[in-house]
Amino acid sequence: MEFTAQQIAEYLKGEIQGDKSTKVHDFSKIEDGKPGTLSFLSNPKYSQYIYDSKASIILVNKDFEPEKEVSATLIRVDNAYESLAQLLSLVEQFTPKKTGISSLAVVSSSAVIGENAYIAPYAYIGDNVVIGKDARIHSHVCIEDDTKIGDSTTIYSGATVYKKCIIGNNCTIHAGAVIGGDGFGFAPTEDGSYKKIPQMGNVILEDNVDIGCNATVDRATLGSTIIRKGVKIDNLVQIAHNVEVGENTAIASQCGVAGSTKIGRNCVLAGQVGVSGHLQIADGSIFGAQTGVPNSIKTPNQTYLGYPALPVGNFRRSSVVYKNLPELQKTVFDLQKKIAELEEKINGSK
Repeated sequence: MEFTAQQIAEYLKGEIQGDKSTKVHDFSKIEDGKPGTLSFLSNPKYSQYIYDSKASIILVNKDFEPEKEVSATLIRVDNAYESLAQLLSLVEQFTPKKTGISSLAVVSSSAVIGENAYIAPYAYIGDNVVIGKDARIHSHVCIEDDTKIGDSTTIYSGATVYKKCIIGNNCTIHAGAVIGGDGFGFAPTEDGSYKKIPQMGNVILEDNVDIGCNATVDRATLGSTIIRKGVKIDNLVQIAHNVEVGENTAIASQCGVAGSTKIGRNCVLAGQVGVSGHLQIADGSIFGAQTGVPNSIKTPNQTYLGYPALPVGNFRRSSVVYKNLPELQKTVFDLQKKIAELEEKINGSK
């Protein structure tokens, strides 16, 4: 499938700089660009590559100003990264998709499978499961009893959705993810052992949620663990029981959110952020990598770093002090020594 620069620019509402008849049939990274491919530049750190890239068409932001000649045809758009996503989605729509139920899948007679859904070999679909239209269930997926999967949702190989969970429309659950496993509920007893607390709730993923590989979302003790619409969860993330994650929040790899915490809308948790249980996190909160959050965040739209989480300005000032601690310690020791010498002189003169 080939597209010209003119066609691409019209679709993206962009401006062409160069040959509008240039054709591409594939995508490439800007540093590995090849003739006949389309690439993009959104991060200024990669600007150096645009001058030597062999890509035929490169998407750039409208404010990009080249320092020297660029051989590729440029298409200027408001947001090059977002425009690339639009193109990739367009190409995906033209990719042939399998439909139907494999004879090697195990599908309960009470399950309801929607129109044009695909159930791959070795998938398991339990009793009273509902699979929406255009859904795609890949091999070795296990969907347990009484679960509902929405329209156009894709679940990749090896993922498991436990009983009574509800997955919305246009969701993506990647390989190895587990939705609805038991929350970590154990009551200590007098003899020092632990008694398991049955986890009787479920998990609800609203529409347009993405769950990364080997991520886990635990079922609630009672009620529901809720992932609101538009949430994006990266690989190896742990969401504990009765957590609620607000709309359009993004959680990067290796984060953990402890039980019953409520995270607001449009928050960002960078890699390895840890959030304690039973907290309230305000809308728009941003936590840098490895931030530890032991207390509720009440002020919206603030950025935090460190442990315990500090507003980013405070953290940076504290980091400067911490970096200089060896010198500060030496200064303190020198002052202590001088004070001791002065005291000795004073006492000796009496």
